[in-house]
Amino acid sequence: MKTVLVTGATSGIGEACARAFAGAGWRVVGTGRRADRLRALVDDLGADCFHPCVFDVRDEAMRDAALDALPEGFAGIDCLVNNAGLALGAAPAQQSNLGDWKTMIETNVTALASLTHKLLPVLIARKGAVIMLSSVAATYPYVGGNVYGGTKAFVRQFALGLRSDLSGTGVRVTSIEPGMVETEFTLVRNGGDRMAADKLYAGVNPLTGADIAETVLWVASLPPHMNINALEIMPVNQSFAGFQVARTDT
Repeated sequence: MKTVLVTGATSGIGEACARAFAGAGWRVVGTGRRADRLRALVDDLGADCFHPCVFDVRDEAMRDAALDALPEGFAGIDCLVNNAGLALGAAPAQQSNLGDWKTMIETNVTALASLTHKLLPVLIARKGAVIMLSSVAATYPYVGGNVYGGTKAFVRQFALGLRSDLSGTGVRVTSIEPGMVETEFTLVRNGGDRMAADKLYAGVNPLTGADIAETVLWVASLPPHMNINALEIMPVNQSFAGFQVARTDT
């Protein structure tokens, strides 16, 4: 039986990944800050299938303590799903909050890179897989995307760089790049404003966390000689925006 570690397993894509992998017979280590939600997953999936690790991915001391204490059945990580991440604010750069920028960088970039570095030895030993959750924002800029898009561009490029560095080790690396997925993500981004979140997704028929989880599981379950380098996914009703043009008198 293989083991997957999913960061940010308390909601959205991360929770859906935990459920999808468990349903496919994997052991799952799920991380997150909300202990109650992780306990609910233990209740739903079973303690022999799901092991909770309560920590903020930015807190390396808590992370290391939790991972170093993994029970024997969960300690051999075969797949890392780097899902934990967030966007804060949707204002243009000149109106953005610097604290929000720093939180996005610390979570989406620094914590992701640090956890990956920690787990590389076991992933190499087990010829495992690293699956990064990037975004179409890594490729297509939009007003208010500024630092969030920059962090996701890092995630995409980091995945491609790892793929190069790990050549010959048997470790597979993939960047999954979703478009609009209806989860708590937009609610967090808008400071809990439910109306703003609902307005964004109205009439779009957006992707769901389960849609992306299915894709992540598919990538992880491919034969070991196959690697998906990057995979961009959008709902049918979302497509590429036109060029932005500002018309002024100067």
